[in-house]
Amino acid sequence: MLMGEYEHKMDNKGRVIIPAKFRKELGERFVATRGLDSCLFVYPLEQWGELEDKLSSLPVTSSKARTLTRFFFSGAAECELDKQGRMSIPTNLRDFASLDTQIVIIGLSSRIELWAKNKWDNYLNAAEKSSDDISDAMEEVGI
Repeated sequence: MLMGEYEHKMDNKGRVIIPAKFRKELGERFVATRGLDSCLFVYPLEQWGELEDKLSSLPVTSSKARTLTRFFFSGAAECELDKQGRMSIPTNLRDFASLDTQIVIIGLSSRIELWAKNKWDNYLNAAEKSSDDISDAMEEVGI
């Protein structure tokens, strides 16, 4: 299971070390794509395949389905780790998520997310201040 929060620095070539705890779960090859909330989603190939199946089954006649499919697939890139455990983040994805030197990598069960540290800090601060929203969401999903 992918979980936890880690901070790493991205080098000037767009490479970032993936935490050792995440490497085994991700596997040798994995997929990075645009995520929600201005971060990147990174999926092990198995989970990406499940998402791909769901998106591919959506009706092409639905405007929302086309938008969703375009958003995730057009930005997707198959990635792999180098010998030092680093992934190279494609320029278009770095630009999308405004990734600079400081990166926060979080595990979310079946995927990881890559955040610009300042955006993650802002997101987390807002979430911590809205515990009522979190408890309402927990109730909505039956937790």
